[in-house]
Amino acid sequence: MERTDKPRLLNRLNRIEGQVRGIARMVEQDRYCIDILTQLHAVRAAVRRVETELLKSHLGHSVAEAMTTGDVAERERKTAELVELMDRLRG
Repeated sequence: MERTDKPRLLNRLNRIEGQVRGIARMVEQDRYCIDILTQLHAVRAAVRRVETELLKSHLGHSVAEAMTTGDVAERERKTAELVELMDRLRG
């Protein structure tokens, strides 16, 4: 399946990459720890937003398709996949 949101996701990931490089520079420059921690928090939040967008896309396409096609094996596979993902995200 072609991702229609690919450019937007790549743009977000590129910004996150830039943020991480900036944090590395802050560490090299012995910047104030609170400032570094603030930037790390911003990166984690940005990564969570990308995760959310990917999950919404997956639910809206792959999972929705599996639920409506009548393919019981595929529906069970997608359900198991989501349960495993949720377990990993909790831990």
